[in-house]
Amino acid sequence: MGNKVAYSRTLFPVVLLSLLAVLSAPSLQAVDYYADLTITVDLSGYVTINGLTNYPNLTIQNTEQYTSKQQSYWLLNITKQETFSEFVYHLALPKGSSISYIKSSGSIRIEENLGSLIVRGFGENESFSILIQYQIEKQGDSILQDNIVYLILLPAILLVTLLILFLFFKEKKTKELPHPAEIQEPLGELKGLNHRQKQIMQLLHERNIPLTQTDIQKELQIPKASVSRNIHGLERKGLIEKEQIGMSNLIRLKKQ
Repeated sequence: MGNKVAYSRTLFPVVLLSLLAVLSAPSLQAVDYYADLTITVDLSGYVTINGLTNYPNLTIQNTEQYTSKQQSYWLLNITKQETFSEFVYHLALPKGSSISYIKSSGSIRIEENLGSLIVRGFGENESFSILIQYQIEKQGDSILQDNIVYLILLPAILLVTLLILFLFFKEKKTKELPHPAEIQEPLGELKGLNHRQKQIMQLLHERNIPLTQTDIQKELQIPKASVSRNIHGLERKGLIEKEQIGMSNLIRLKKQ
């Protein structure tokens, strides 16, 4: 009888310790997960996850395991069923993306930065999950939309420039053309004339209108008698002709 009591007393602490070990095992095995992540998705669907975390193999470079594509829609799914005491993430989608569906554990906020959509999220004491359906705008369409204004304005600018150049050269050409009244036959070689006679002939040629002797005298600044004498000489040579108008004689070059 005494041996049985002694055995029972020895066995009781062992059983008690084993029971305590079993009861405390879950708490010993539980892991307090945390994550502070930067997630980047490129145009080809490759995902890179950087940052601080104690969850195994969560940080990764250029993986396709979190994305899939159906027609023009991409699906990003990063889901970890274990409970995280705390998680924070900054997720950047490719430039030109538009989100059609999004679901995430914790709280999220969507921002735009330089044409890229940024999803910021955080949570406490829950699983880590991000589910996003998005579509990427075609680069050709994006370039066309970015430059549509220039494509419209460029022909208009070219047209206005050509019009300005046309008007400029037209006006310049008009200025260079002589007035019809100024068009004259070239004055032939003035052989056999003295200096005064050549001056009178040149003046009549340049003016191309009949002049009085007074007009010729004033223009050439020569004495009246000299004008009269030289005009008479030119008339005898058949180079000029006179027309009596009242008290004045109009003198013009004689048509050959």
